[in-house]
Amino acid sequence: MQIEDRNTNWHHQVTLIDRESMAVEGVINLGSFDEHEIIMETELGILAVKGSDLNIKNLNLEQGCIQIEGIIKSLVYEDGSRTKKGLLERLLK
Repeated sequence: MQIEDRNTNWHHQVTLIDRESMAVEGVINLGSFDEHEIIMETELGILAVKGSDLNIKNLNLEQGCIQIEGIIKSLVYEDGSRTKKGLLERLLK
């Protein structure tokens, strides 16, 4: 699904509860994931979630949302102006 086909009323929102549960809205694409890091493309740029025992509880790219469980240690955004090529570069490091 291309970005033009998506709902233009989406907003990027992050909800973090007790550093153990996290919901992100405005997710465009899931890059990579393992138990230590989840990388996703959002409406506002690339978001890397780092922690331990990370698990994707729910992922719905049509609605643009993801739910993550585990011990969340950091959230890092990369520049929002990067292209999808930038996401591939990040994944191939």
